[in-house]
Amino acid sequence: MNKFTLNGQLIGDEEPTFIIAEAGINHDGNINIAKELVQKASDSGADAVKFQIFKAEEFCSFNSEYFNLFKDLEITEDEWIEIAEFAKEKNILFTASVFGDESLEILDKTGSTFYKTASGDITYKGLLQSLGKKGKPIILSTGMATIGEIEEALNFIRQTDNSNIGILHCVSNYPTNYNETNLNVIKSLKKLFQIPVGFSDHTDGTIIPAIAVALGANIIEKHFTIDKSLPGPDHNLSLEPNEFKEMVNNIRITEVAFGDGSKIPMEPPESINAARRSIFVTRDIKEGEQLKKDMLSVLRPAIGIEPKYLDFVSGKNINKDIKRENPLLWEDIW
Repeated sequence: MNKFTLNGQLIGDEEPTFIIAEAGINHDGNINIAKELVQKASDSGADAVKFQIFKAEEFCSFNSEYFNLFKDLEITEDEWIEIAEFAKEKNILFTASVFGDESLEILDKTGSTFYKTASGDITYKGLLQSLGKKGKPIILSTGMATIGEIEEALNFIRQTDNSNIGILHCVSNYPTNYNETNLNVIKSLKKLFQIPVGFSDHTDGTIIPAIAVALGANIIEKHFTIDKSLPGPDHNLSLEPNEFKEMVNNIRITEVAFGDGSKIPMEPPESINAARRSIFVTRDIKEGEQLKKDMLSVLRPAIGIEPKYLDFVSGKNINKDIKRENPLLWEDIW
């Protein structure tokens, strides 16, 4: 599988999961809320915080029922630069989905080291190629897309000689029911495209991202807010800081639980011996006596001859006296 690098961190199999706090439009058009989202995302252990930078005119018609909503949520270029600088101070990567040339120019001015595309723009060749020409890594959301559309979008980007691409499996239902997540798609996409694949999660709670990582997700993106009760369309389906931190912890636990696939006992020898059995004698036995099965028992701990040799030792003679309840040792028989 091809890997790519985000700000010095390799993204791909056998690498730490790259975790994105999807702040989106949960700033509600307020720079102070945006900065608080950055701070809380950093405190929660996210690798990156992602917003949406747009001018409403770039992607919504004036007659759209959502035009005024997005217009009210616009943040100025200077404010985005200030937010990005704040993220740098807080040691968390800043990026955003962009929706046209104007918002792309703003994002570039923030110094973002990678790009993220919205699911709805997977067929927007012009935008994908504008991003590709910048030469920076691109994480492509695939909600609502067919395999053919994903392949076509990847080709649009690769035509710009940019192959630093990851894709996110995504179900664009808000919220997504557990039975809709179809996490096995992660494995399918990795096999088909041989590039890093992640999961953009819209389910309730924190369990699904950890399961996605167990199935091979290299990137996790999850909506993030400082308060679910705030007004706005995305707050109620987002994780609050304590929940996001729990999700990050679950992912990191999942990573260390993988191991290397080698079946090697991890328990100390004394624990293994205490749990296993060996052959013991059930009565006093005199030197020269012949062992019979009714003189023997298989008991814990494993300090004598292994149970698999029970038939072999039956019929053997004893070369010394042995007291009952003592283990049978190889040097005791001839």
